Order: sequence, then C-alpha cells, then structure tokens
Amino acid sequence: MKLEIKLTRSLIGRKPNQVKTAHALGLRKMNQVVVKESNDAIIGMIKTISHLVSINEIE
Repeated sequence: MKLEIKLTRSLIGRKPNQVKTAHALGLRKMNQVVVKESNDAIIGMIKTISHLVSINEIE
C-alpha cells in the first residue's frame, strides 16, 4: 500500500526534529505531495509530524 503525504501547514517556527523529518520525507514546500510506500519507518515519521500533514491511501 502506498501513502500520499501532503504538507498542509508551514514548517516555519517548528521544532528542528519536525523540520528534519519533513525534509527526510521529501516535503519542503507547503502543499507539496509525495508518494511513499507504507512501512514502519514512514509511519513513525508521519506520526512525528501528523499535525502538519494530510494522508491519503493509494491502492
């Protein structure tokens, strides 16, 4: 299963670990969308910045 991850809130003023997590997922600009394969590492990264992103499942 793949996940479509969209950065919906700004990274300005966020804690450094949250900014680094977003960058590691490939999210740098607002409303940018990346598609990642779902695994434990990606899910953990999403939980770290869950308040900044929106997630859609893709079959």
